[in-house]
Amino acid sequence: MRPVVVIPARLASTRLPRKPLADIGGQPMIAHVARRARAAGLGPVVVAADSVEILAAIEGLQGVTGVLTHPDLQSGSDRVAAALKHFDPAGVHDVVVNLQGDLPLVEPDSVARALLPLQDPGIDLGTLVTQVRSPAEAQTDSVVKAVCAFPAVGEAGPQEDRQTARALYFSRQPVPWGPGPLWHHVGIYAWRRQALEKFVQLPPGLLEQRESLEQLRALEAGMAIGCARIARSFPGVDTPGDLARVRKLVQEGNLAEAEEVGWPS
Repeated sequence: MRPVVVIPARLASTRLPRKPLADIGGQPMIAHVARRARAAGLGPVVVAADSVEILAAIEGLQGVTGVLTHPDLQSGSDRVAAALKHFDPAGVHDVVVNLQGDLPLVEPDSVARALLPLQDPGIDLGTLVTQVRSPAEAQTDSVVKAVCAFPAVGEAGPQEDRQTARALYFSRQPVPWGPGPLWHHVGIYAWRRQALEKFVQLPPGLLEQRESLEQLRALEAGMAIGCARIARSFPGVDTPGDLARVRKLVQEGNLAEAEEVGWPS
């Protein structure tokens, strides 16, 4: 595989305007994400920006390239595909990691782990899951649950100690029903390039619109999604409250507890 990491970033966030430029520990959030992507050591890092202000915020970061994309693109996947076409028109990179620009505490090892499902040639895109830890997390709509057949952490026997599983569905509801672990979807995607190019040409799916989950478009189109397990999640920044919590974690150096603010309490 010849991966490239692309980070979509736009200023027009509804809940937290100008989010990529939010200051965290003296640096804009997008710079934190780009540095962690670079630390993953997968390949080139590209920031797919919708404004020159975002490009200015990453100027001078070694190993990070900025690409200006059209501000009217509908989704992060569209922005990633557009930036990739500009950055690599010859198609040298056959795998693209879509790393969200609002994950300033993402662990570099987790970014790299998203590629693990692609070792199976039948998988079109890889992503990450971590075990749901509490009933409150399970019931939180913003925590997307992935339906995948992993045993509970600590309960895997010799035949079940696998690190990847096929995703059968995603929902904001606590699925599947019955005893057993639930899996919190962590929205980092490792796409085979051809799959991404196909995906962005598809119309939104019915289940995608119902659940408001873009990855369901891929499943509805017959694409195979593989999930890799990680030990814990890390907080995304969607609201002013999220930003305040992340700033506090960075200020205190308390990054070991970052997963505790990955979803609303």
